Amino acid sequence: MESLICYTSSHPFHCSRFSHGITFASRSRTKKHNHKKLQLPKNLRHRRHTEAPPDFHPPIHRVEDPDDCDEIDGSDSYDGNISWEPDEIEAISSLFQGRVPQKPGNLDRQRPLPLPLPHKIRPLGVPTPKKLIRTHVAVSRQPVSNQIYKNPSFLIGLAREIKSLPPDDNVSTVLNQWSRLLRKGSLSLTVRELGHMGLPGRALHVLCWAQNQPHLFPDDRTLASTVEVMARAHELKMPFELDKFLSLASQSVYEAVVRGFVRGGNTRLACRLLSAAKKSKRVLSPSVYAKVILELGKCPDKRMLALPLLEELARREDLVLSQQDCTAIMKVCTRLGKFDVVEALYDWVKESGRIPGVVMYTALIHSRFVEGRYRDAMAVVWEMEASNCPIDLPAYRVLMRLFVASNDVSRAGRYFAKLKECGFAPTYDIYRGVIGIFMASGRLAKCKEICREAEMAGFKMEMERMM
Repeated sequence: MESLICYTSSHPFHCSRFSHGITFASRSRTKKHNHKKLQLPKNLRHRRHTEAPPDFHPPIHRVEDPDDCDEIDGSDSYDGNISWEPDEIEAISSLFQGRVPQKPGNLDRQRPLPLPLPHKIRPLGVPTPKKLIRTHVAVSRQPVSNQIYKNPSFLIGLAREIKSLPPDDNVSTVLNQWSRLLRKGSLSLTVRELGHMGLPGRALHVLCWAQNQPHLFPDDRTLASTVEVMARAHELKMPFELDKFLSLASQSVYEAVVRGFVRGGNTRLACRLLSAAKKSKRVLSPSVYAKVILELGKCPDKRMLALPLLEELARREDLVLSQQDCTAIMKVCTRLGKFDVVEALYDWVKESGRIPGVVMYTALIHSRFVEGRYRDAMAVVWEMEASNCPIDLPAYRVLMRLFVASNDVSRAGRYFAKLKECGFAPTYDIYRGVIGIFMASGRLAKCKEICREAEMAGFKMEMERMM
């Protein structure tokens, strides 16, 4: 720091530079000043606000070159207006406009489903076979005969043309023009359709025409269909020597004869053929036995004839039955009182990995209802509800009988309302059961309401007899 000394001198000084004779002297430290850096004063060392960041944005206003300014200043024709090009005006005006309005289009359109991912439809590393990719192309490139000989609409159309023929005309007038397009097995569907139309004679004529065509015969499928149609129409005569018939007939033809007799109601000949096959150690399909058992179970006098067939099916190791055949056998076993067979068949279906349908559930519920096991029957009802199985009218009839027998008023009322919501018309036994259970619970007003509803449906309900 510098120390300042003031003193008064008697010697004359230049007063123009120092007034009143006061002289300021200082101790000079020139050597130290040469080596010390210059510093800012204290009030500028620590600023309160930081400097503003540099402006990186270009200036919005128009920057003019000095040369242009000189030209503008020098020109006398400037009128104070800036001229804009049309492109510039359009670009600036687009900045102040909103979103470009879109066409409304189809407002009710549905979004397409997302495409399946490859790793979800098949494992990685497995190439896609060409047959799955170009199936439609392969079908379109097939000859016409390959597209027609197994087309159901074409084959059923042949049966309709044959039906429309005059009685004296031969079936060859229709079949000759399509002979080159047919293959073995094609006419089996035509023969079955003629059987449904009630024309077994025309079906036999079709078989006789096919026998004269070298490329269509021998054909077991057409022969089996014709034999089944003839047996169902009671126009097939059985030979007295069954052993010779067994040795000549193939498996499909033999089973077709049995099915034809069963559908025609001739269970005596059907059982005779089954016993002959058993003696000759010929193994028939289990579905044939199921159809014979179902037909025998319809007649109370012939139900006992179904027991040997049931025992024969039970001894089968390779038992293969459809769900429809299982349900048919369960119904017959319920009528015979063989409730253990019903439970065994139901367990066998569940163990095989198949999902029971509403008909099988109904057959099992009815079996347990007839046996008197109401709680076990209700367990099947809960299982059917959990599986979201749609219920038909026969199932509703069995369920209403179960609820009435178990005196379950709430569930009976709920299922009665659900039956009408599904669009089914309640039958007489359903009305009678619902009225009876509501009357037993003391809900007379509800009984009168259901009685009026039943009378409007055409049923005559007598309240006095029900009470």
